[in-house]
Amino acid sequence: MEHSFSHMQHTDAAHHLHPFSDNGELSRHGTRIISRAKGVYLIDAEGNQLLDGMAGLWCVNIGYGRQELIDAAIRQFHELPYYNSFFQCTTPPAIELAEMISALAPAHMNHVFFTGSGSESNDTVVRMVRHYWASLGYAGKNIIISRHNAYHGSTMAGASLGGMKPMHEQGGLPIPDITHIDQPYWFGEGRDEDPQAFGLRIAQQLEEKIAELGVDRVAAFIAEPIQGAGGVIIPPESYWPEIQRICDANDILLISDEVITGFGRLGHWFGADYFGITPDLMPIAKGLSSGYLPIGGVIVSDRVADVLKNRGGEFNHGYTYSGHPVCAAVAAANLRILKEEKIIEYVRNEIGPYLQAEWSKLGDHPLVGEARGAGMLGALELVASKDPVRLFDDTDAIGRLTRDLAIENGIVMRSVGSKMIISPPLVIRQSEVDELIRKAGATLDAIAARVL
Repeated sequence: MEHSFSHMQHTDAAHHLHPFSDNGELSRHGTRIISRAKGVYLIDAEGNQLLDGMAGLWCVNIGYGRQELIDAAIRQFHELPYYNSFFQCTTPPAIELAEMISALAPAHMNHVFFTGSGSESNDTVVRMVRHYWASLGYAGKNIIISRHNAYHGSTMAGASLGGMKPMHEQGGLPIPDITHIDQPYWFGEGRDEDPQAFGLRIAQQLEEKIAELGVDRVAAFIAEPIQGAGGVIIPPESYWPEIQRICDANDILLISDEVITGFGRLGHWFGADYFGITPDLMPIAKGLSSGYLPIGGVIVSDRVADVLKNRGGEFNHGYTYSGHPVCAAVAAANLRILKEEKIIEYVRNEIGPYLQAEWSKLGDHPLVGEARGAGMLGALELVASKDPVRLFDDTDAIGRLTRDLAIENGIVMRSVGSKMIISPPLVIRQSEVDELIRKAGATLDAIAARVL
């Protein structure tokens, strides 16, 4: 039975608590109800078509409506809708997917621990890192260093690893033995400095923090190759090589959080490939199934896996849906599409460069202090003045207004303070990129008419 739009909004307000929302305000304002989707487009319950510039939540890499993923789910539902990976059991789809991921991962990473989401993956990272060092006889080596404004999920451990103050203000976070250093955010925190000198200086904070805490206490450093939810923060070229050097020199584990950058977002299978780093652990999710079903995991290096297998004993950790057979079957179908249709190469050689060339032109707009991007990620820094750079007094308000006007112009963009960010499906075509740029430009013009 179909219900009217107003009835659905009323029912949603009466019964549905939304994530990352002021639910009282949302109930008064009314939710946007997305009813259908195809390719790179969404259709809401009022019949409006929106170009999805965020690929859902950074995840619908192969676009909406791929029949192959639907068929994979149906086949697996018929064969085995569920069984767990506990009690010395597994299922054929989990075996196949673990092998596929290992083949795509860097050569030194050949094991996967499955989870249900990126947040669960980063909870697993905390448990695994500490268990690894304890198994080697270093139980006190348990501090994990992260970055301010990082995002690693919203569970207790994931939100603690993240460095977002509004999250830490709720729920008594961070949990013990997690600490943070600065982010490599050149435009916001170092634009008076040479970018490469800035990147090097910020990276060296890791070495300083290790020395302050004691190398015998520090277990790992975790970071997103490019910070996504923090505002598409792209580190200077000098940053990651120095981070790798510091981790190697101090024998601490390097964790590359690939929840957003994994599975083609940067024109490589993983962000670690894009930046040429050698991580010990890689949390994954989102693009693993293109968001069609919830699944995540941690790709584990041989170094760590060998200790867990041979010296770790029982790892007292896991989830009911670890390696869920239907989710695994859909993820495997998704990876086959990415590989067989050469979507990674398409991002690297064709649509990624095209998007970046067109996106950079928005930097000429009077409201844009910087237009930056990499692969299929982009950000616009909205400013009240370009020369000298002056931010808006209320950065959150200008971002929310721009986000809402973008919807009116038929495009989904996300606001992070006064940063407008995009992460479109990897399969977007050039004509659709042109539409995205045109609608983003129209949105900027609409904002300028109000504030300049």
